[in-house]
Amino acid sequence: MLLFESATGLVRMILILLLIYFGIKILSRLFAPLLLKYVAKKAEQRFGDQFGQFSRQQKQKKKEEGEVTIDKIPENRTSNKNVGDYVDFEEID
Repeated sequence: MLLFESATGLVRMILILLLIYFGIKILSRLFAPLLLKYVAKKAEQRFGDQFGQFSRQQKQKKKEEGEVTIDKIPENRTSNKNVGDYVDFEEID
């Protein structure tokens, strides 16, 4: 009798797990497009806000005619003369 009850409980648990699995699968097919649309809309708003901040900064930095500004100071790069010997080569046909 105990063996029969545990087998019934096992089958019942497997059926419940399958029902939950397929229920989640069906619900995800229904709600996934809505969720993706929401995420894309939020990302678009964030990018738009960042672009708006960038364009506002550019408008604030309007220069007068003839005004010169340096945005980036170039680094002094010196070449090292002791890097090795130059080897001339010939192509062999």
